[in-house]
Parts: sequence; structure tokens; C-alpha cells
Amino acid sequence: MFDIARLTPGLCAAAAIVASGIGAAFAQETIAPASATPAAPMPEVLQRYTPVTAARLRQPEDANWLLFRRTYDGWGYSPLDQITPANVGRLEPVWSFATGQVEGHQAPPIVNNGVMFVATPGNQVIALEANTGNLLWRYRRPLPEDLTDLHPTSRGVGLYGDKVFFASADAVLVALDAKTGKEAWTAKVAEYKNGYYTSIMPLVADGKVMMGTSGGELGIRGFVAAYDPETGREAWRTFTVPEPGQAGSETWPQGDQWKTGGGSVWVPGTYDPETNLAFWGTGNGGPWMGDQRPGDNLYTSSTIALDGNTGQIKGHFQYHQNDSWDWDEVSPPILVDYNFNNRTVKGLVDVARDGYLWQLERTAGKINFVAAQNFVSHNVFKGVEPDTGRPIVDPDHKPGTNKTVTFCPSLWGGKDWPPAAYSPKTRLVYIPANENLCSELRAEVPKYVAGERYTGVTTNVLRVRAGADHIGELQAWNLDTRKRAWTANLPTENWGPVLATGGGVVFSGGTADRLFRAFDAETGKILWQYPTLSGVNGVPVSFAVDGKQYIAVQSGWGVDAARMQRALNLVFPGKYAEVPQGGAVYVFAVK
Repeated sequence: MFDIARLTPGLCAAAAIVASGIGAAFAQETIAPASATPAAPMPEVLQRYTPVTAARLRQPEDANWLLFRRTYDGWGYSPLDQITPANVGRLEPVWSFATGQVEGHQAPPIVNNGVMFVATPGNQVIALEANTGNLLWRYRRPLPEDLTDLHPTSRGVGLYGDKVFFASADAVLVALDAKTGKEAWTAKVAEYKNGYYTSIMPLVADGKVMMGTSGGELGIRGFVAAYDPETGREAWRTFTVPEPGQAGSETWPQGDQWKTGGGSVWVPGTYDPETNLAFWGTGNGGPWMGDQRPGDNLYTSSTIALDGNTGQIKGHFQYHQNDSWDWDEVSPPILVDYNFNNRTVKGLVDVARDGYLWQLERTAGKINFVAAQNFVSHNVFKGVEPDTGRPIVDPDHKPGTNKTVTFCPSLWGGKDWPPAAYSPKTRLVYIPANENLCSELRAEVPKYVAGERYTGVTTNVLRVRAGADHIGELQAWNLDTRKRAWTANLPTENWGPVLATGGGVVFSGGTADRLFRAFDAETGKILWQYPTLSGVNGVPVSFAVDGKQYIAVQSGWGVDAARMQRALNLVFPGKYAEVPQGGAVYVFAVK
């Protein structure tokens, strides 16, 4: 193996702004802080706005995209089927809209009966007419100058009733009027001066607005909290690191380390209405090296099942104990039933950052292990215990204090935050993977200072496996056979969330060549691609207006995708050229 780059912890500022190439032009108006400027008179599409009910969230209309992955089960699947392998080659842009912001644009465009809500970096929410791109209103909330925001992005907005719910980066939950963009209420979720910040899309379930907080590298204690959608009053709060006396506290050392133990929550959970359980992925422990916090360190690097009514932890599964690799389990598992040993399993399936595909079983409480296997090259786990799924860790590939270790996959994992997708038609899970990357880490014991970095890492080097001929992949796996169906190798690393559709087409971006692609869901063949003005880090969605199917996605390179790109550039100048920043929403349809 050879060095790719020696990474530094600082963030890189960028100044490029994408201009809209087609359709509606970027609105140039100046907007007062923490306010919104709706068009007057109110556009017809807003006058017809349909409130979002609990029933609609449980069973959304095919034409709409109301949740992070459209449905509570997390499939990232649209049943719309007008776009097929036969006609996707005729897909053309209908409109685009420049957001006026740089950094990573990661949120899905949320669509409710012709109204699209887009969250962007810069603490901004934009409402657009979904089939034309016309600006309806824009909301911005100013951020405190002393905020430490290590991931300046937003992963979207939640909808319920006539409100839009947005997690402001300074750990404030904001409720907006869906028709006007004006603030209805705000609720302080956590104290940003102590290292908390938010990038999550709120999850609306069981009549509550649920969200978690980021800041695992800043010495926080992670949690999920729920709020009343009408008032913003907190209903419950559940910490991902237990305090002394609580279940799981015995997996932490004695003392106060639980107070800074990490366990961030980055991505909205999935939800099972039958059991009223929400499943959340939790981040790594703090500081990074596990030998500084002996024990399994529950509930870090885990899935936790929370009761929607009370927030009580009803079940959990830890993907790797005593995390020392920065392998946050950023994504929640998808809820999909599969066959195993001649029985149907009510499944939880997690495509984990640690490079393993985990097949679990959900119940009304406990989460059971079923099977697991690596989907990228791996040298940390020698295997997993067959009854419990507990990884058997190779100590030679576990970094520690004053101990330099190389491990694969890299700290960005076999798959980072970009979500996989599942199609009930093909029964395949589609995984945006990065193969052949490894990391070298070394650390010292850090001193805790509220709001400052608390990792202890002194050496952080990205490496590539010897003989590697590619990095990015889109993989398809059959959950019933536990076999890989196909792999599409990509020209660069892959940071592309995946959309599966009823027409047999899979959509994803994520590569540094700025292309947004369509793949054949059965074979992985690339059927269509379109060059955006920046790289596509956004979650693609599909929706319909007046019976016509559209595909929508945000383009805007940044955050970890840009950090990996800069690392690759240091060793391969020209091969991995810098990707221009600047965000835009793109909407496509077959002409």
C-alpha cells in the first residue's frame, strides 16, 4: 500500500456559486435574517397545499416524497414506473435552480402535491413549484459566529400538518408555515457552545418530531429527542450513552467519560408503525481511541430501537464494540423481510460503515442477529460470532493510543452516510460503496475543552490497497441468497445516495466527474448520465405532477466527499481534479 494523503482537520472554504443553466433563475432578492419572503398573492399551488397527516406518512401517495427515503421502512424506492430502461435515455432536464450556497448539498427534495421543499447548506430552506422551479418562498436563519460546524450541510426537512420542520445547524428545531415560510415556533435542542450541532432531517412519527444531534468529535453525549409538532414542547429525550445506573452503563469505565462519550445521531431513523419503534443509527465513541474508554461502550456504533411514545430503548444491536476506527453507524437499518434458512425473517438490514452487510431481525423489542458478511475488502474482523454477531477483532488492525495501525476499509467506511436503496421488484439492495481504501491512525490522550475537538488523533493517513484499479462502486445484493448480483465500477470514489424506481431504473450520482447516472436495476448497466455543474451528493427522489413522473436531485459537492477528493489529489494530481462547488436543484423528465 502507499500513502494517498495526510489529512488535516481544518475545513476548506469555497467561493464558487453555481448559476442556473435552465428553467427558473436564481432569485436575487435580499432576505432579512430569520425571515421568509413569500410571493404575493399566494401562488395557486400553495393555496392547494394539502396538510400532511399521520395516515399519509404511513402510506404516502405514489406521486409524493414526504420522508427522507419516501417511506418509513427506508427503502428509498418510488413505485412510479413511467421511466424505464427503454426510455430513460430520453431523460432531459426540465428545470434547475441555483441555491446560492456552496458545500455539500445532501438533502432530498421533499415533495407534497406539487410543492417542493429543499434544505441546503447555509441554514436555508427553499420552497419551489415542483414542475416549474418557480420560487415560492425562501427561509434563512443566521448562525452564531462562534458555532463549530464540522459538517456544514442539511439532510432535509420533515412535514406534518401545515408545517415544515428544519434542524438549524446551531441545534435549534424550527417549525415553518408550509405556505409562507414564516416561523411558527423554535425549540432549543442543545447548547452549541458545548460542541452540539445538527445536520439531520427531522423524523415525524407517532405524532412527534424526532431528531438527533451531531458533535461526536467535539466531546458531546449524543441523544434523540421528540417534540410536539404544534408547540415545540419536548416530549422525551433519550441519550445514546447511558449514565451510571442505567442499562449499558457497565460497558463504560467508572468516572465521567460517559458525559463526553459521543454517540452522535446523523441521519433520520426508520420506523415501524406496527410496533411504534423507531430505529436510529448511532456514531462512534469519544475520544476516538477505544483504549482510552475500555469496554463495549454502549450504545455507540449501534442501532437502537426507541419507543415512539416514551423514547425508551427497547432493543439494540452494536455493530462493533469499543469503536476505534471512526466507524459511525450513521445510517439506520432498512425494514425489509427476507428469507433465511427456509423461514421469513422480519428483517432489519444495515449496510454499515464498517464494511459489513448486516441482516438482523426486528421484534417488538429485542433486535436479533441473523447473518453478516463484508461487502468490501476488510482486515479488521476475523469474522463474527455465529450466535450473537459480535465481531472477532484482529488487534493488529485496531488503532490505539501511541500505536500506529493501518486498517481497511478506511475511516470513511465501505459506505458512509449516503443511503442504500431497496427495490421490492428486484428484491435487491443497491449499495453506494468505496472499495480499496484504508486508513492509518495514531492518537494521544486529548484534553477535553467544551466545544473543541476531542479525538486525540495525531496521524490520519488515507491509503489505497496495492493493485487497486478503482475505488467507487454501485453494488446490488440479493438478501434471500446473500449473494452479490452485480457490481458497477465507477471512475472515481462514490458519495452517491441511491434511488430505486418501479420502472426498473436506479439513479445515483456521487462521483467526482459530476455525472448523475441511471442504471439498469437488473444488470447494473449505465443507461443514461447527465453532467451537473458540481458533484451530486444529494439524495435523489421521484415524484409526479399531473400524472407525469419526474426525477429530482441536488448537486453540490462538499463536506466529506470534498475532503476525500482533496486527499486523493495530493498523490494523483490531475487524475482526481478538484470538483467545483455550488449548489443547484435539478429536475428531469422524459421528453
